Amino acid sequence: MTEQTNTSNPNAKTPSPALLQDSFGRHVTYLRVSVTDRCDFRCTYCMSEQMKFLPKKDVLSFEELASIVDVFVKRGVTKLRLTGGEPLVRKDITKLIDKFSGHLKTKSLKELTLTTNGSQLSKYASHLVDAGMERINVSLDTLDAEKFHKITRRGNLETVLNGIEAAKNAGLRIKINMVAMNGFNDQEIVPMVRWAHGQGYDLTLIEEMPLGEIANDRTQSFLALRDVRDNLAQQFSLEKIGLSTGGPARYVRVKETGGRIGFITPMSHNFCESCNRVRLTCTGKLYLCLGKEDCIDLRDPLREGGEAGLNAALDEAMRIKPKGHDFDQKRMTPAVGRHMSVTGG
Repeated sequence: MTEQTNTSNPNAKTPSPALLQDSFGRHVTYLRVSVTDRCDFRCTYCMSEQMKFLPKKDVLSFEELASIVDVFVKRGVTKLRLTGGEPLVRKDITKLIDKFSGHLKTKSLKELTLTTNGSQLSKYASHLVDAGMERINVSLDTLDAEKFHKITRRGNLETVLNGIEAAKNAGLRIKINMVAMNGFNDQEIVPMVRWAHGQGYDLTLIEEMPLGEIANDRTQSFLALRDVRDNLAQQFSLEKIGLSTGGPARYVRVKETGGRIGFITPMSHNFCESCNRVRLTCTGKLYLCLGKEDCIDLRDPLREGGEAGLNAALDEAMRIKPKGHDFDQKRMTPAVGRHMSVTGG
């Protein structure tokens, strides 16, 4: 435990809050903040078509979000990712990004980044770079315009591709996130590898997760990535690499393209033993596992007890953080009632 000067008595020393460590010895260094549950898409695997979004009065202000993040940084969080919904649809989002970027300037944060559907990137790419972001993740499940509109229910592929290009031209490194789905885009994975690597983008493949009720039958669309990897290995030379970007993906390099592919396998091979992440919703709930309901409210402690209240709540959060999730790929029934957009992708 480090020490800091007590401002009321410069000669006194008071202990700083301890680094965030759960009861299984895992250090939490990665915070994902859902700045809004709203999105301009309605992706079929993520949310229902007629979503009921939160009233704005329930959403934390920028000042409250910044205060919570300040405490996390003091407790050892070094990576901050903004998520949604779609984070870039929140009004005046650049003001919040600028607040967070201050931690980059003091080197308290090693990385500030976001996950986006790409629809707003043409508008915001340059500002993200100015704020100190170096890379972003863009969700893109198909390069077929008709299928893209079908799965997003309202998205325009050209708009997204233009946004990705704008982000690239602004100097951002791009990683494409592709949810692999049987019968929808399973035949597009190889073309997506070639396209992404040809553009200089990394590609991460993600297994569909049972979060929230949706119209589709997840048992039919689920695609185990071990099978995808076996298929890729028949067409490419895959070289294991030790790359870590702070998240759960395991990476290989494709010898023929020089690019990298990540695999996120919460269903077929979970990565809970090394979990270093927690997720903060826009209402102040801190979810300790994507596939569990375990959470701690941070809004009331913030409003009633300030930093001391938040620290006490975080200590309790570390105590109850579960060892792992219980996703069942055979049944694919919702593990939790909330949709991905509520927790943050």
